[in-house]
Amino acid sequence: MLSTKENLQVLFEDNHIVVVNKRAGDISQGDKTGDKPLSNVVKEYVKEKYNKPGEVFLGVVHRLDRPTSGIIIFARTSKALERLNKMLREKTIRKTYWAVVKNQPKKASDTLIHYLKKNPRNNKSTAYNKEIDGSKKAVLHYKTIKKLDHYSLLEIDLETGRHHQIRCQLSTAGSPIKGDLKYGFNRSNKDGSIHLHARKINFTHPVSKEKISITAPLSEDPIWDSCT
Repeated sequence: MLSTKENLQVLFEDNHIVVVNKRAGDISQGDKTGDKPLSNVVKEYVKEKYNKPGEVFLGVVHRLDRPTSGIIIFARTSKALERLNKMLREKTIRKTYWAVVKNQPKKASDTLIHYLKKNPRNNKSTAYNKEIDGSKKAVLHYKTIKKLDHYSLLEIDLETGRHHQIRCQLSTAGSPIKGDLKYGFNRSNKDGSIHLHARKINFTHPVSKEKISITAPLSEDPIWDSCT
């Protein structure tokens, strides 16, 4: 079920940005499936709420994989989009993810460093321990924050933003994310989601320069419920 403006969960908004909690299954922006993207839903929300005539400007600052849930920032002005893009390049936007994995990692906390290469034919990345032609360095830091009955809850801070980075690196480390068939989990979740959630984001507002910290609520789900 795709989001509509009626069930859109807005976490923060002002004249320059709108931050929403993406549901698993939504696409961040248009793709070859032709399904209605979250960006269009947010546009409709802004147009209706603020009674905007004509086309509404909305810039996609960053994306989340379709089966992933959590925080996404959209820019409502070109000035905000330009500055947020610069902040992404300079890595001053800090994103924290939660992931439910099988196989507790050998270390309770660690830094994973791999070189990822994307295969566009199957839309999948492969991790290598050494740089190879066409690969990009990927760095993440994780810590175990809770042990569940059959899984572990990890908190992940990204240092780089590569294609399927968290999914690929955790799988390579022997701890695939619950429901992620593509990266080695043994069965899918019924709703097609994976247990990866963009939980927190910290950044400086692109216009007001205010320090912003936002936490996205978890989906209603027995496994996520056991994490809090």
